[in-house]
Amino acid sequence: MSLAVPVPEQSDFPIDCLPYCLFSTGDGRRRIGVAIGDHVLDAAATAVAAGLPEVAVLGAASLNEFMAGGPGSWRRVRELFTEWLSDGAQPGRVEPYLHPREQLSLHLPFEVADYVDFYSSEHHATNLGRILRPDSPPLTPNWKHLPVGYHGRAGTVVVSGTPVVRPHGQHGGRGGGAPVFGPSERLDIEAEVGFLVGVGSRLGEPVPIEAFSEHVFGALLLNDWSARDIQAFEYVPLGPFLGKSFATSVSPFVVPLAALEAARLDPPPREPPVQAYLADAEPWGLDLRLEIEWNGTVVSRPPFSTMYWTPAQQLAHMTVNGAALRTGDLYGSGTVSGPGAGEEGSFVELTRNGTEPLKFPDGSERGFLEDGDVVRIRATAPGTGGHRLGFGEVAGEVRPARPV
Repeated sequence: MSLAVPVPEQSDFPIDCLPYCLFSTGDGRRRIGVAIGDHVLDAAATAVAAGLPEVAVLGAASLNEFMAGGPGSWRRVRELFTEWLSDGAQPGRVEPYLHPREQLSLHLPFEVADYVDFYSSEHHATNLGRILRPDSPPLTPNWKHLPVGYHGRAGTVVVSGTPVVRPHGQHGGRGGGAPVFGPSERLDIEAEVGFLVGVGSRLGEPVPIEAFSEHVFGALLLNDWSARDIQAFEYVPLGPFLGKSFATSVSPFVVPLAALEAARLDPPPREPPVQAYLADAEPWGLDLRLEIEWNGTVVSRPPFSTMYWTPAQQLAHMTVNGAALRTGDLYGSGTVSGPGAGEEGSFVELTRNGTEPLKFPDGSERGFLEDGDVVRIRATAPGTGGHRLGFGEVAGEVRPARPV
């Protein structure tokens, strides 16, 4: 295929990806863009030139209005951008609306309505259970019956590159003594995939599992930063709170659900059988491969294909009690971990709760994150052309705790 814009061979963003983002140039005005190779296409300007009815929503300063338009609108816009960017015979038609990505500032591409995070990797849950509860079964009794989750804080979802300040909180004293208050000493990450709701639902009306693609707009990378010492002291009886709510980082690119068709596969077998509302209507397991880089060294490559609960099941469970969806709702897959060594999606697993620190090429060692550490998470998926497409990255640097 002859394209209107050159795409490097190993680019995350070939023509069958076309993720959405929010960018600004020197004028500071935020605009919706579509990434292609090393460039970003101005979505609103292209829509004006093509006479698309979505001109107004693509001219907004976030993706929310466009996402609320639903699958018909998403499909029409994607087809138009694909056509223009694929037309190598008319490169001049699209050239005025392209910007080199390296010259742009990227922003949080949507307004977050609610944020929910799940716990859906059997390997992650088993690893944590064995590490933290060695005298008990690793999985809790409910784990294989429903996608376990918790509500986070929408206001602390930040875009990739935003520094993460080490949080304060109470954590258990050494040797079982009285709890202490101070900066977290066991700061961790959780490598996840986030799913973004475009079309809302009515309060009191559950969203059936087969309606997943009618509501979910796309996927992005997510890092659920976690203060393990604070989390361990506070999570009984109501679950995570301050140990999770200080920051959640997301990638600046949202990969449309339509771009992931070639990545779909059957999820792992479920035993015992699930309730009817969680029974798979379509195969929404995804063949994604994540990569975690810690201070410039790749330390893990977790496979998303092993996730026990799929994003379609998570959406169905999240609404089965009648809870309403809103445009901009974000939910995380939960930590992605595989069965093998080097497939752990968190550092508490990778270093066995800090007892087996990682050794880095410069001679340093880490059990958990130290101030100044930088973590980057990337992912790839099969594309329709037999190659792999990417998600960009979600990155963050740890900054020292501030005085309280």
